[in-house]
Amino acid sequence: MTYMKKHLVLFFLLFSVWEVSYYVIGKVLPEDFTSDSCPPPLLAQNGSQTEKGESRIRKEYSHIREVKFSGSIGPLGEKRLCKIKCIGGQWVGPLCADQQDNGRFQPLFKNCKLEYINPHLLVTFKNITIHNPGVVFPHGSQLQVRCNELGLYKLLGTATPRCHNGEWTTRLPSCVPTTMLTNFTEDSPPTILIKIPSGSASVEPGGDLAVFPGSTLHFECLYPRRVGSPDWTWTTPLGQYLTGWAIASEERDWKYRLSIYYAKSQDSGTFTCATPRGITNSVSVHVVAVTCEPISVSGMHLTVRVEGTRLGHSALFQCPTGYVVSGSPNLTCQASGKWSSLVPKCEPVKCPPFNTPGGLEAPHLQLEEHNNSYGGRAVFSCAWGYKLVGAPGIECEISGNWSGKLPKCVPVQCQPPVLPVHGHLIQSESPGMDGGRYAVGSLVQFACKGAHLLEGEASIICTETGFWSHPPPFCKPRCPYLGEPENGLVAPTKFAYDPGDELQVTCNPGFESKIEEQRIKCLSDGKWSGVMPNCTSYEQI
Repeated sequence: MTYMKKHLVLFFLLFSVWEVSYYVIGKVLPEDFTSDSCPPPLLAQNGSQTEKGESRIRKEYSHIREVKFSGSIGPLGEKRLCKIKCIGGQWVGPLCADQQDNGRFQPLFKNCKLEYINPHLLVTFKNITIHNPGVVFPHGSQLQVRCNELGLYKLLGTATPRCHNGEWTTRLPSCVPTTMLTNFTEDSPPTILIKIPSGSASVEPGGDLAVFPGSTLHFECLYPRRVGSPDWTWTTPLGQYLTGWAIASEERDWKYRLSIYYAKSQDSGTFTCATPRGITNSVSVHVVAVTCEPISVSGMHLTVRVEGTRLGHSALFQCPTGYVVSGSPNLTCQASGKWSSLVPKCEPVKCPPFNTPGGLEAPHLQLEEHNNSYGGRAVFSCAWGYKLVGAPGIECEISGNWSGKLPKCVPVQCQPPVLPVHGHLIQSESPGMDGGRYAVGSLVQFACKGAHLLEGEASIICTETGFWSHPPPFCKPRCPYLGEPENGLVAPTKFAYDPGDELQVTCNPGFESKIEEQRIKCLSDGKWSGVMPNCTSYEQI
């Protein structure tokens, strides 16, 4: 016999094995030497497939006819011994040992998937509550199903569906609302309220009421007395119980009671209330003296207040501020001698993170600070060209929710610039223009018409503040520089002249101009009052 103690995982495509781990055992079967050898099984380590194997492994597997391995089966990771066999050059299996069948190796049949859970149903599997649909169960798994609120709903269907080779033996049952929920209509099953003034009891996963001996119970069948009286029946052969309408004035017209005092094992049975129309609702009682193991708390931060360890007693778990109970915060000692759930843990309160792919759905929104623990903050900013609308920061609250909504980023835009009188735009670069508005980075350039000159910035840009980089320019009337007359000078000499400026011509020696033409004036419309005077030679006068 050859042992290969390698922490490997075997994967088989034809069967749904949840996880197969620990070590592999190879076994040589002499009677199989005549059959064709099988290739090494596909091996994987930590869930990732390795190469097809070392030459040593290949060599060893060429003489191996059976491989055993430890399997982790089902949603709760049940450990089972499984094996595959080499037959005719092919691996066959896996076969897994079934503890309920004296350890015989049985084929792994198809799994069953729990597609949907009615919101009023409580589904448990091996004392573990199944909260969400989509869980896969191996062949042979049996669920325990009951209505969340015993007595307020009547279970319709089988409470113990079983998985058989990929199919459930029955559909999941449903919960029918009773009279208290249907405004006491006569075609509804009667509501049964359960009161335990002394003693203790537990509602079991299958819907039975497990009662500790010596307890006192009152079952109150709710039905309008004016319509008629309901009737209590029971299956306990020797039991005699007090029944009748409640005595209190506020209850006697709609509560028909059955009382069990100092419950004994002989009181175990089914108690049924039937309306005058024959519509029923029942409670099954199981009287048993059971205690659970004391609860041991080892997790950090977790505190517990235990009522006791007797059937029906509860244990309430709490976590300090900043932590939340992960699991069931309230456990009940059940008739199986086990608590209704595993001891929970304290997990730090976390809000949904934003620093993961897809965490920030708003475009252009950026994270400046991120701490999604209780009391932490998320601070946001916007990309260039956008401004923040909403609170720039939110806090993670004790509920695990953020204190507010995510802010948004909207484009920063500038109003259309004011055009100067006698001016116009000669260039407009406005990416993202919206209704005449200009996006950040948009450039506009101005020019003046006719005899007007630009005063101010000829180009302005829309900035991230939503304002233009400079105020719009002005177009002022100006007279142009006419140049120097031939054989003369002008004073003053400027690039342009304001209205009212005078231009005087001085001729060179030997030249002169007419006195009335020596001065011209810049008018308000940007035109000169006359033409440039000429300097004429004395010889030509």
